[in-house]
Amino acid sequence: MQITEKENYKILKDEKGDLTAFADELTKRHSDFKEYNLVVNLLEHKNLSSEQLLMFLEIAMIHFNEKKSFVIVKDNIEIDKVPEDLIVAPTLREAEDVINMDELQRELGL
Repeated sequence: MQITEKENYKILKDEKGDLTAFADELTKRHSDFKEYNLVVNLLEHKNLSSEQLLMFLEIAMIHFNEKKSFVIVKDNIEIDKVPEDLIVAPTLREAEDVINMDELQRELGL
């Protein structure tokens, strides 16, 4: 797993090309990331279906309940087939915007 630290979030990227193993590793290592907003970069997974994103639903919900953002970055996804509990952005820049908006809402108590 490649980890890139930004000002108020971390970008996690699969280095092995095995989405299932990546999701499992992320779930197992959740305690390492629970204090950070996370961006999961899946742009290199070309033939990814909306259903495959469900592997990240549990960790996304845990993060949400801990008042942290969890954003998946993947383009070419049928967004209407993705559960509302998963936040998907088509670019890293848009993922950063989502996190910034979430942080602002949390600061305002919304």
